[in-house]
Amino acid sequence: MDLAYDATYKAFREEVRAFLRDHRDRMPRRFGHRPTDEQIAWQTLLIDHGYAARTIPKQYGGHGAAPDILKSRIIAEAFAEAGAPGGLANQGISMLVPTLLELGTEAQKTSLIPPTLRGELVWCQGYSEPGAGSDLAALKTRGQDDGENFVINGQKIWTSTAHAADMIFCLVRTEPDAPKHEGISYLIFSMKTPGIEVRPLLTMTGAAEFNEVFFTDVKVPKTQIVGGRGQGWFVANATLKHERGMLGDPNAAHARLQAIIEILKTETLDGQRLMDHPLYLDRLMQLQARVIAMQANGLRLLTAAQRKEAPGMAGLIVKLQGCELNHQLAALAIDALGELGVLYHGSPHQRDGGVWQHRYMFDLGLIIGGGTAQIQKNIIAERGLGLPREPKLAKA
Repeated sequence: MDLAYDATYKAFREEVRAFLRDHRDRMPRRFGHRPTDEQIAWQTLLIDHGYAARTIPKQYGGHGAAPDILKSRIIAEAFAEAGAPGGLANQGISMLVPTLLELGTEAQKTSLIPPTLRGELVWCQGYSEPGAGSDLAALKTRGQDDGENFVINGQKIWTSTAHAADMIFCLVRTEPDAPKHEGISYLIFSMKTPGIEVRPLLTMTGAAEFNEVFFTDVKVPKTQIVGGRGQGWFVANATLKHERGMLGDPNAAHARLQAIIEILKTETLDGQRLMDHPLYLDRLMQLQARVIAMQANGLRLLTAAQRKEAPGMAGLIVKLQGCELNHQLAALAIDALGELGVLYHGSPHQRDGGVWQHRYMFDLGLIIGGGTAQIQKNIIAERGLGLPREPKLAKA
């Protein structure tokens, strides 16, 4: 692939940079579990200009541009260099929307994708259960067919954003007599449906990003299903593919790297900029090389998607490498900020709003969340390298 920019792409890069200069005052500063009015307005502006939801068809609320790998790269680079927030990235936009585009009905696409893209409809993911984490297909939450509805009873755990979500995409066992991978259905329904109870879980970040969710006789119309009955495992794996891409986004890592470079330029040790200190410079260069490698791998994935080819190993490494890289980037930022880098939650001496300490702890959790590092390594070994499957212990 020739990554050199001709006159057309250089003009496009200047267009993006001009947009960021002209709209700097509209960039959102506050972020939470639900998009603010400021974020929704920014997201709408980005979609209108083709800097978010760029290739999603207009009839589903996107910009409707043709895929262009170089333009995608230019947008990501320009936003990272400007320290500007990109388009919204969450479970609805980054995971459910591409799943619906691939497998949803026309009615689901037209009714659910536009408000989700704008940030007006917030989703959570009902996958993990107390006894079904790494072995997700062992889930026990059941949906009994009463004629018109699935009546759901059971429990989910580690459900991100459930306390703030409008809707949930949820795996439910609707075919109890089928083999465990074939008896699951992928249902979508409102979090305001009677019978749903959400209990927030406080994590080591001090926030409640995860939740327990309990279902007691929750009635979901049988029409609110993606794919057919018993096809939930297939649909779920499509969503998991997009989740891994979201958690290992190389553009997000690039933006963090740029912020760390600015820290190293301004922080000093014994009167010397950390950027000029060999130890910090060596750590930065190692991480920078890995970010560049992840960006190149991202281009490989975009190319495969554009050609409608299976990404192979390139897709399998994203989550593992991305989450570990983000955690190590946050560690460098904390070390560069010194003892004040570990302060957050309103300390009068905290730096950068305590964001790096929060990221450090949250990213440590993401090495486990979305499929543990150990599970990711098994997937890479077995599916990517063709190594023998991990042996299972014989039942006593």
